[in-house]
Amino acid sequence: MLLALVGWCTCFSAFGQDIPPTPAPKPTEPVADTTDQKKFLESLKRISQKKTLFGRAVKALVVFKPRRIDGPVENTLLPQAHEKHNYKVVRSIYFKRLDAFGYSINDTLAMPDNAFERLGNALHMRTKLGLLRNQILFKEGDLLEPLALAESERLLRQTDYLLDARVLVNDSTSTKDSVDVVIITKDVFSISGSGSASTSGTRLALRDINFMGVGHQIRTNYRFGLSEPQTWQFTGSYFIQNISHTFISAELLYQNTHYYKQQSISFRRDFFATNTKYAGGASAGWYQTLQPDYYEEGLPEDNPQIPHIPLDYNIQDFWIGRSFALKSYDLAQDNPSRFITAARFMNIKYTQGSGPTLQSARLYLSAFGFSFRKYYKDQYLFGFGRTEDIPAGNLLAVTTGFEDGAIKNRIYLGIKGAFGKYQPGFGYLYGGIEYGSYRYQNSWEQGVLTSEALYFTPLYRLRNWRWRHFLWNRTSIGMRRPDLFALDINQEDGIRGFSSANVRGYRRFVLNYETNLFTPLTFLGFRLALVGFADAAWLTSTENKSPLREKPYTGFGLGLRFRNEYFTFNTIQILLGYYPRLPEINGQQDFKLFQTTRQYYDFNDLRFTQPLISEFR
Repeated sequence: MLLALVGWCTCFSAFGQDIPPTPAPKPTEPVADTTDQKKFLESLKRISQKKTLFGRAVKALVVFKPRRIDGPVENTLLPQAHEKHNYKVVRSIYFKRLDAFGYSINDTLAMPDNAFERLGNALHMRTKLGLLRNQILFKEGDLLEPLALAESERLLRQTDYLLDARVLVNDSTSTKDSVDVVIITKDVFSISGSGSASTSGTRLALRDINFMGVGHQIRTNYRFGLSEPQTWQFTGSYFIQNISHTFISAELLYQNTHYYKQQSISFRRDFFATNTKYAGGASAGWYQTLQPDYYEEGLPEDNPQIPHIPLDYNIQDFWIGRSFALKSYDLAQDNPSRFITAARFMNIKYTQGSGPTLQSARLYLSAFGFSFRKYYKDQYLFGFGRTEDIPAGNLLAVTTGFEDGAIKNRIYLGIKGAFGKYQPGFGYLYGGIEYGSYRYQNSWEQGVLTSEALYFTPLYRLRNWRWRHFLWNRTSIGMRRPDLFALDINQEDGIRGFSSANVRGYRRFVLNYETNLFTPLTFLGFRLALVGFADAAWLTSTENKSPLREKPYTGFGLGLRFRNEYFTFNTIQILLGYYPRLPEINGQQDFKLFQTTRQYYDFNDLRFTQPLISEFR
């Protein structure tokens, strides 16, 4: 099946392929014979010129003009040309806004060249100018602070409604004391929907991540005709990012399913930039769940399913943080290092349900730490050629607190350390470790030790092909906890494509490998990558036993990944997995064909957040 799909896509590579300018091959190099490919392309072009229904369809679907692959993004922190403009007056800001289809942020001559691209742009509402002004860190008349250009470009690029952004200085009009800034942005097509129907129910989903061009996000998901006790399910949210240039975001969320019900409202302001001084948040939520009971000594052999118990509670949560800049010995640059302090108050009240680790309580937390962040730019990490920001630096945070509980009072201590390192010739390496535990009656309880390591190689190139390798490790170790079956190895928590309610434990060690081969094949704007993976997970339900002493569960697979960067659609992956070891009671097959839209890897941003309790999940 994989070979058939690859062959099908190759047939269309001639008219959707990105072709970079390359020098003529050396006489000693073999030159590929493209005669058949050119004849096939010419025949399609002749068909597209006919006024038949099929001819019009070919003309609308096929892109006959070769498209160029953008060159590699420079791996620089801040363009050297920007340093000479620090502390100059921003005289004017010019915005060039590009629609989603047919335009290129790196090629000013690119234009929509087929009916689908023109139709998509006609249906799309371009991002409002005021929203873009709202997202940058300077305005006309300001002195241009160091890092303002680079940080503004990164903040624009990290929004959901923009595919890419460039913030440039017009050197031809700049003077000794003033500058003109040019900002180029490219939208994504913000509206998307999906649906499915089967004997188990019908699902309809609709979302708009740039409603009316003002950046508001609306997401809905409705299911009906279900065989569960509740025959319908609904999830909806409304999100507003960066209200009135305060960088405060707000979200309303409602979810109603058989196992989980939630109503919540939240406001938050993160340490969004390296020089952000203040951050904080406030939220309130009401929850009703059917919670798996992980506190049994063992699962009965005749019924290995974990029982569920009702759990109702509400939470009010408030926090505030302040960062302090450290002294810089370079007058042209700010010191990106920050010393940060934060405080948090959380009130949790359970109205139904109980457990050894659950109690109504008021939690008082304080944290202090050190953060050093910088960002590099690269391509072909999680996208198909768009510019991506890679965080590097160091983070150290210590959290202390007191829990005033209805059953018992105890103190909390947590510590977290992380680093990220990136070099073009080496790749990227992230490492982090975190520990947290409660102190009660002169002993430590409910502790958790977690670690994470992520490495990806540099981007390898062979003509129009690109590939990378990823290696990811995660470890979770419970310490003196009663929830002996809280950890699983399903999907994102362990082995992709693997799912079992009965494989659970207390300590977990996971190792994931993935290779991505980005092809130059394009059809209707969808790029294609080949994916291979190998996952292994060790799990034990014994409290004082290393998970590595257990026999591992493994998964191996191949598949295809599709993505159109102009749409808000998630990446579509079709994978075939092989699982040598499966629980006998599951009745699962060794081979499994599955589809996913979730990104398996992600960066830890090395950003100081609100004081947190270490999670055990």
